[in-house]
Amino acid sequence: MDKHFCVGAFCFRLVCERDIDIPENFLLFENPGHNSSELTYHMTIADSFPSVDGTIRARRSDLIVYGTDAGEARLIGIKGQAKPYALYRELYDMEAEIFLAAEAVADLRFDPVFTSLFALERQMIRWDSMILHCAYIKYHGKAILFSAPSETGKSTQAGLWERYRGSETVNGDRALLRKIDGRWIACGWPVCGTSEICHLKDTPIHAVVMLRQGKENHVERLSPVQGFAQLYSQITVNQWNRDFVQRTAELIEDLVVHVPVWQLTCNISENAVRCLETVLFPEDISGRWDLV
Repeated sequence: MDKHFCVGAFCFRLVCERDIDIPENFLLFENPGHNSSELTYHMTIADSFPSVDGTIRARRSDLIVYGTDAGEARLIGIKGQAKPYALYRELYDMEAEIFLAAEAVADLRFDPVFTSLFALERQMIRWDSMILHCAYIKYHGKAILFSAPSETGKSTQAGLWERYRGSETVNGDRALLRKIDGRWIACGWPVCGTSEICHLKDTPIHAVVMLRQGKENHVERLSPVQGFAQLYSQITVNQWNRDFVQRTAELIEDLVVHVPVWQLTCNISENAVRCLETVLFPEDISGRWDLV
């Protein structure tokens, strides 16, 4: 197997000794006509992994990160499972190798399992891009990003906008944020969580909305400092990499200056949509109703 993909500005090549099943969402990013790649991943199906020569920089139940002479290596697992299912290791000359456990091949149909093989967030930051945990909707040609911790209601609010305003949900769980020609853009991402909604679309960002559950609906504009703190908690950050952390902070600082960040306390009703719409699109609702 020999395929080319482009995620955001990062284009890469995946070479494997045999054909494997690639998730449908990831195949949206296949670019067979793009022959120039910034990085080539060499994948091997293996019964065991080679040892890693490096210093442990981070350890979680599903991930061990090593610093190596060539850059970084990762033992990748799944929470609740005793053994890692893959080893990712960077090589010189913009190449990396992936050793995939033979028994894990069938699990590649799951978006997070497959996407985690490539350490994509590490590549995205090199292209000044960030991955935001959010429901990404498109309305009037503009992106609204609903962000919050899991189980707070991102998909619910996205669904309310679809139902009452005819918006389109581009991704129910993630968006790639990029600054293109001086403007922040929401882009598609190959992982969409349990929403199962994943499309490849780039849309100028109109607003980021941080959600909080409440009995009544209320919206307020966050200051850049407040917006930074809330956004940072929902962006994928390699905390063990000082340069990564610093560059992410710089990008968020730029984002909150150029894109309004709102706090929406809300319930599950059309009034929640109206409450937010009155500040995001005041020209659309002028004279149509009084907010409840």
